[in-house]
Amino acid sequence: MTWTLPDPMLAAPVADPVLRPGWAAEPKWDGFRAQISIDTGRVVLRSRRGTDMASAFPEVVAGTTQLPDATALDGELVVWEGGRLAFERLQGRLQRRGAGAARLAEQWPCHFVAFDLLRLAGTDTTAWPYRRRRAALEELFTEQDLSAPWTLCPSTTDPDTATEWLSWSAVGMEGLCFKRLDDRYRPAARGWQKYKVRETSEAIVGAVTGTLTAPRSLLLGRYDTDGRLQYTGRTTTLTQTAGRAFPGLLAPAGDEHPWTGWTFSAGWGTRETLTVTLVQPELVVEVDVDVAHDASGRWRHPARLHRTRPDVSPSDVARFGN
Repeated sequence: MTWTLPDPMLAAPVADPVLRPGWAAEPKWDGFRAQISIDTGRVVLRSRRGTDMASAFPEVVAGTTQLPDATALDGELVVWEGGRLAFERLQGRLQRRGAGAARLAEQWPCHFVAFDLLRLAGTDTTAWPYRRRRAALEELFTEQDLSAPWTLCPSTTDPDTATEWLSWSAVGMEGLCFKRLDDRYRPAARGWQKYKVRETSEAIVGAVTGTLTAPRSLLLGRYDTDGRLQYTGRTTTLTQTAGRAFPGLLAPAGDEHPWTGWTFSAGWGTRETLTVTLVQPELVVEVDVDVAHDASGRWRHPARLHRTRPDVSPSDVARFGN
C-alpha cells in the first residue's frame, strides 16, 4: 500500500500564554507550514493547503539525501535575513521555478524547521503520542547528524523556558504552540493550541474602505524619517459600533495626499486590490497588532482597532519601521 502524507494537524488560538502540566510548548515560527516526505527517492514538499512546493525550494529537496528513505516530517519553511525571519523573502520564492528558483535558493536559502515526525524509515508514527514522536525526532537529528536545510524546532515542558521564548518576537517569532504530551497526530484536527504575541501601537488613518461616515476598515500609515507617510497596514473589518465612532473625525483628502495613485493589496499572497477613499492623514488610532511584519516595518496581519486617539498628534506617532 502506498503511504501518503496526512492532512496537517492544526492549532486553535488561545488567549493564555501559560504552559500547563501535561503539555509541551514550541516557538511559533513566521514562515510557511510545510510537510515533506521521501519515498524511494520521490520527494513531496507540500503546503498546508496541499500545494506542491518542491520546485520552488530545490535546496530543501536536495537536503532529503540526509534523511532515511520512507521518512516524513512536518514543520515550517523559513528564511533568515539580518538576524530575523524574513517572510517576504520566503513569499517571493513561491512562484519561481528552474534557474530562478536555484538563484534565489542561493541568495535567500530556506530552512525547514522540523517540529513533528510523521513517518520514520517506513513506520507510520502518527499514532504515537507526541512525547514519543518528539523523542524519535530528536534521535533522528542526532543519529543522522542533520544539517542545513534542516533545523530542529525547540520544545519544552518548562513554563519558564516557554515564557522566555515569548521575548523572541524581536527576531520574528510569533508566539507559542502548545501540544499535549499524550496526543497522537490527528490530521485536520485543531488539537494543538497557539498563542500569538500582540502589542498595542499607534498609527495614522490615511484611507478607508467603505465610507467616511461608516468605514469598513482603516488603512494605516506612519511618517518615515524623511517626512513621507508610509503605509504600514490595515485593520480588520470594523464592527458597526466601532464604525459609528468616526463621523466627524475623518475629512476627505485633497489633491496633495501622499498616497494619491497608490494601490493597496487585499492581503498577503493575493493580487486583489482594495477600493479605498483617501482621507486627510490627521486622525491617530490605537490598534492591537501581532509581531509579524516585513523587513520594511509593515504589519503582515490586519490590526484590531482598539480606540481612536483624536488627542494625539500624527507627529507624536512612532516613525515608520519602529
